[in-house]
Amino acid sequence: MDVYARPFDPKRPLVCFDESNKEQHIEVITPLPMEQGEPERFESTYERNGVSNLFMFFAPLHNWRAVKVTTRRTNADWAECMRDLVDRYFPDAEQVVVVQDNLSTHTPAALYSAFAPAEAKRIWDRLEFHYTPKHGSWLNMAEIELSVLSRQCLDRRIPDQEALKHETAAWVERRNTAKATIEWRFTTADARIKLKKLYPTLKPSE
Repeated sequence: MDVYARPFDPKRPLVCFDESNKEQHIEVITPLPMEQGEPERFESTYERNGVSNLFMFFAPLHNWRAVKVTTRRTNADWAECMRDLVDRYFPDAEQVVVVQDNLSTHTPAALYSAFAPAEAKRIWDRLEFHYTPKHGSWLNMAEIELSVLSRQCLDRRIPDQEALKHETAAWVERRNTAKATIEWRFTTADARIKLKKLYPTLKPSE
C-alpha cells in the first residue's frame, strides 16, 4: 500500500504485473447473423482450440497498460516480460517498480535461467520487486485490469491465438487512448484493519 502511495516519478514508474489465460474456441456451426427483431445466434457447442497465456502490464500513474499473449507461462516467458519492461516500455527509467504475486517464476533466478549472467544482472538492476501477500493477490491492480479485459473483450468465443492477439491489442489501444486507470482507495491504514490477522501479534514484555 505504501508503494501505491508513492508520488509519480517518471524515473521510477510503478507497474503492476499479473497473468491469466484464455481458452480458444472454434465455432462448429456458423452463427446466424443479426436480423430485425432477432439477435445474433450461436450454437451451444464448439471445438476447443488450445489455451493462450496473457501477461498484463499496468502502470496506473501513467494510465497505461499492455498485454502480451504467449503460448506458455514459463520462467523464460516471465523473464522476457521483464526485459520488455526495462528495454521496450520504460527504457529511460532508472528502475521499474514491479508489483506482482509470489509465483515461483517471479524471481531473479528466472532471469538467470533465461539469459546470460551479465544480461540477467543488467535487467535485475533495473527492477524493484514488491510481492503481494499470500492469499492477497487482489491487492495487485493488474488483477483488476485483467478483470476489465475479461468483461470487455474476452467474454466471447475467440478461435485462435492470432485472433486473441488482435482483439487484446485493440482493447489495449482503446483503453490507453481513453487514459483509463483505477482509482485505488485501499490504504495502509485500511489494511491494518481489514487484514489484521496477517499482522504479527506483539505481546508485552514480561
